[in-house]
Amino acid sequence: MKLTTSALIATVAFGFMQPVYAAGASGSIATVNGKPIKQSLYDFIAKDATTRGQTIDDNVKNVIINKLIGSELVYQEAQRTGLDKQPDYIAKEELTRRELLVNTFLQDYIKKHPVSEADTKLAYEKYKQELGDKEYSARHILVPTEAEAKDVIAQLGKGGDFAKLAKEKSKDPGSQEKGGDLGWFAPAGMVKPFSDAVSKLQKGKYTPTPVQTQFGWHVIKLEDTRTTQPPAYDDVKEGLQKQLQQRNLEKLLTELRSKAKIETPSGTPAPAAK
Repeated sequence: MKLTTSALIATVAFGFMQPVYAAGASGSIATVNGKPIKQSLYDFIAKDATTRGQTIDDNVKNVIINKLIGSELVYQEAQRTGLDKQPDYIAKEELTRRELLVNTFLQDYIKKHPVSEADTKLAYEKYKQELGDKEYSARHILVPTEAEAKDVIAQLGKGGDFAKLAKEKSKDPGSQEKGGDLGWFAPAGMVKPFSDAVSKLQKGKYTPTPVQTQFGWHVIKLEDTRTTQPPAYDDVKEGLQKQLQQRNLEKLLTELRSKAKIETPSGTPAPAAK
């Protein structure tokens, strides 16, 4: 038997289980050292387990109650030893409660503001446009300075082997040992200066001038191109909806921030979120 419940009780396991019956106290399923365990806790766990496909029979009910009892025993012992009074625990408890409420609010917001099919299809059309109808196979040599990149180009002009120079000089750990080989990629998979430079190259040619990105300076050689078909809408629909949901949440946070008065300890307004 497998029971999936909240992390609170799932981590409290015991080597034996004995039949347990609901205690007589109103609104409780058991008492431990005179302290009742609320019926509402049991109801929440049982409901959660049911939504996950678990059948709540007498055996499962006893498992839930026994684990709640075990949890209560440890909870009381932790209180007895004063762990709940320690500063680190108090701070962690506050952060946990805050995170729970925030996550619950965000889940509720997403539920009440679902991404429409029309918006998802618009995102799909934009995605296809960004993806393009071509893929490229290329090599590159990444160096820290423009001068070093120009030196690489000069060596290539004298007949230097691109793959050999990449192994010797490139600072890209992902492609250096492969002679700068990046494999096949769509333009959207690379930063714009890089993909723009690749798209202008002829097969077998390399960039005549260095290409700068946030990673450094590149010398790029185009190995080959091929025509591609974008993935089907149904294959990327879920991912697109998640992206749109994330943007909606970011928009919500921006709106909340714009309406709030926020000051740092120094008394100056807090910097805007990026």
